[in-house]
Amino acid sequence: MRMFHAKAGWLRMSVLLLLGGAVSAAAASSAFEQARKLYELTEFEQSLKILQAIPDKDAAVYEWIGRNQYGRGDYKKATEALEKAAALNPESSEIYLWLGRAYGRRAETSNFLAAPGHAARARQHFEKAVALNPRNLDAQSDLFEYYLEAPGFLGGGLDKAAATAGQMGRLNSAEGYWAQAKIAEKRKEFGSAEAHLQHAIEAAPQQVGRLLDMARLLTKQGRYSEADQHLAQAVKLAPDSPKVIFGQAELYVKSGRNLDVARDLLKRYLSLPLTPDDPPKSQAEKLLGQVQGI
Repeated sequence: MRMFHAKAGWLRMSVLLLLGGAVSAAAASSAFEQARKLYELTEFEQSLKILQAIPDKDAAVYEWIGRNQYGRGDYKKATEALEKAAALNPESSEIYLWLGRAYGRRAETSNFLAAPGHAARARQHFEKAVALNPRNLDAQSDLFEYYLEAPGFLGGGLDKAAATAGQMGRLNSAEGYWAQAKIAEKRKEFGSAEAHLQHAIEAAPQQVGRLLDMARLLTKQGRYSEADQHLAQAVKLAPDSPKVIFGQAELYVKSGRNLDVARDLLKRYLSLPLTPDDPPKSQAEKLLGQVQGI
């Protein structure tokens, strides 16, 4: 009889442990989802606090810790968290993409001694992200921009950029045309760049980003009237889009035109709820400072 009670006690304890584990896992899952929602609202500090409090961190938790650190501009801590995520999930293209982005930012913000090493790591991680998932268009795009902008001794080059642009075009024709336009612009072939961007606009007529790209290209050439026509199209398509509001203001500031309008647009932008895909408020504040200083 005592043996039966002992077994019953053991069973009760096992059930309690299992239930406790299930409750703990459910709580962690709920916390993780709450942290992701906060991240999408650019509430990086609050999201981080929740993620850092999760006791048993897996690759996904470390990945989103890294994304939050990236969002708040601490690129060293971002790479540290993302390295942990990659160690736990070495087959994730998305983790390597974010590692590439974080090391890229470290390269941009480091001294001249450290920058080349960080840049090389950025390239390696972008290449890894593409190798793991060739259909990851974001990874292809970031690798393309690295090849386009980096010097040859850091693994960049127009030939590599052109090859990656071809892969992008097979995944998404509009993105492929955009990449071809960037290559043509790099070569100072502005007519060709304009033609490629026009193809990109036709391939994705509802995508305001390509209209903004065309406006930027025309602005660089001093063709302000034509640039404004493309800006007007973007505004008509998405009048409340933060990207459109910021893009219009940025072009006005950089070209020294319509500065009163630019100031109002930037103030409006700073009042909007943003996502991590939108330009950070710090960029808008910097532009607004330039306008107010003129």
